[in-house]
Amino acid sequence: MENLFNYKMLPVWDVKNLPQVFCEKYHTQEGTWVQLHIIAGCLDLEILTTQEEIKSRHHYDILHQPPLILPLHWYRIANVSDDLQCQLAFYCQPEDYTYKKYQMTKTHSEVVSACQFIPKGRVLDLGCGSGRNSLYLQLLGFDVNAVDKSELSINNLQQIIHNENLNHINASLYDINQANLKGEYDFILSTVVMMFLQPDKIPDIIHNMQAITKLGGYNLIVCAMSTADYPCSVGFSFTFKEQELLNYYQDWEILKYNEDIGQLHKTDIHGNRIKLRFATLLARKR
Repeated sequence: MENLFNYKMLPVWDVKNLPQVFCEKYHTQEGTWVQLHIIAGCLDLEILTTQEEIKSRHHYDILHQPPLILPLHWYRIANVSDDLQCQLAFYCQPEDYTYKKYQMTKTHSEVVSACQFIPKGRVLDLGCGSGRNSLYLQLLGFDVNAVDKSELSINNLQQIIHNENLNHINASLYDINQANLKGEYDFILSTVVMMFLQPDKIPDIIHNMQAITKLGGYNLIVCAMSTADYPCSVGFSFTFKEQELLNYYQDWEILKYNEDIGQLHKTDIHGNRIKLRFATLLARKR
């Protein structure tokens, strides 16, 4: 439970309004853990096979609460007492939180990977969009400054911050092309953002990122490329050439760099997802 986060609580049920769906064959979703908490009364919980056969049957009450139900498990609530009151809570791993709670795109895999070893500190999310990465980082305990030029995105993120009283994240409007941010950051990330920026501003933007990164701090950049084997057929304003991103970081410690093939959500005329190379860099300032 210590590594899981609650993303949804259902209303308290009694014997009269207990949804029938939970009394029939019901299963948890992928990446979802369920905690059934008994407030009053008692019930029997049956763990089922996919063919609705009973694998095990357990009796629970206030003093004997059900254990956490694992993802992709089938179960049903049976034989409830007349005085039953209970509540379901849904949990997920931090990288799935914004996807489960707000139906955002999942946290970028490179951000999740980087956070396995980058220590907690001050973060700049350069081009935060909906806030999927920023919300994930603040959930882990980073202090996040999220910026984007989309007023709609920032307004939505600010509403989430206000509604949930989040203290480790700030969201504000900013045009990245200005390349004039101040401050000191332990970690600056810009994932799938630079291909929408002005090409002539990219050098200044990267130099600004580097200048406001603390010594020993990290930069993470993921951006589309246009190469001979995978030329960009999408109308991005900017794409990196081979080794171009790497050359900006010659004086940094390169922790990860690749130009692997990735797929866009956009499809070609045949309905196939468009493939491009993406430059991915994680570097430490020294």
